[in-house]
Amino acid sequence: MLRGIATTLAGVMLLLATTVAGLAGGREDKTMANRNELATATFAGGCFWCMEPPFDKLDGVVATISGYSGGHKADPAYEEVSSGTTGHLEALQVLYDPAIIGYAQLLEVFWQSINPTDPDGQFVDRGDQYRSAIFYHDIEQQQLAETSKQRLNASGRFRQPVVTPILPAGPFYPAEEYHQDYYKKNPLRYKFYRHNSGRDQFLEKVWGEAQK
Repeated sequence: MLRGIATTLAGVMLLLATTVAGLAGGREDKTMANRNELATATFAGGCFWCMEPPFDKLDGVVATISGYSGGHKADPAYEEVSSGTTGHLEALQVLYDPAIIGYAQLLEVFWQSINPTDPDGQFVDRGDQYRSAIFYHDIEQQQLAETSKQRLNASGRFRQPVVTPILPAGPFYPAEEYHQDYYKKNPLRYKFYRHNSGRDQFLEKVWGEAQK
């Protein structure tokens, strides 16, 4: 009888182990499926420190990554990019769930975070590496970006034309770790820099409230 009980207990334990493993596998598969359903948007709007906060606070945005794009050197360092010799722009990749937030909404936040009429940089940061740009990842993003730009130009909100280029996305290189979430890691330095950059003053004048 004891032998029978032991056999039964062993069977139950095996069944439980199999069930737990199956559930764990199901969770992993679901997580991977969710990742596969996410989309990527890439924007350049001057200092990438200032571009993270407006997108991080949006429902449906899973992650933002500061980095470099649009240049000719593989895996550039910040010092190289900031010198303007690699052709890269400081850029931001936005990982988002299109079931929650659409690309058109991301474009609205982007426009309200930059000066799209400046061809030579953004606010206090001057040079090609600080220019604004939209890097599209597919035809739909390209069409939405073009339509959004045309609509903004026709709105009369700016006295000068919107010059932000819309370009095909190329290689994107994440910036050094100390640049990621800079506004969270160094809130006082970030606020000091942002206030003195002139970004918020410009955005509040144009839109009524800055995207911070």
